[in-house]
Amino acid sequence: MSTVDTNTTGWVGWGWFAAIVIMIAGVFDAIYGLVAILMPNSAYFVAAEGGLILFDTSGWGWWHLILGVLLILVGAALITGATWARVVAIILVALNAFGQLALLPVQPWWSLVVLTLDILVIYALTVHGHELKAARR
Repeated sequence: MSTVDTNTTGWVGWGWFAAIVIMIAGVFDAIYGLVAILMPNSAYFVAAEGGLILFDTSGWGWWHLILGVLLILVGAALITGATWARVVAIILVALNAFGQLALLPVQPWWSLVVLTLDILVIYALTVHGHELKAARR
């Protein structure tokens, strides 16, 4: 028997918030990835001098395309209340946050907004994520 309270409360909204934000972030990541892959020499991607750049533009694009697709799939699984999706979502959101840290010198405001949302999603899934499963019963 589990000692976790599986009663649904108003806090289940945090879980829904996390799932929706993850799917939206996944769509944005996938779009950024596609733009970087299809237009690697575009003026849209300009590296800041002294910034932390781990990949060339194409590698960065593949990273974000794959991460974006995974975020969309995991966000959809969160809505079903799958416990494994909570764990995978927290890992993927943490990876997304590290990716945004790498972009901080290039896109500071966007990176700070996404980092803030990533922190809220991790909070929602760690504190109130168990209620997603209870809400599906």
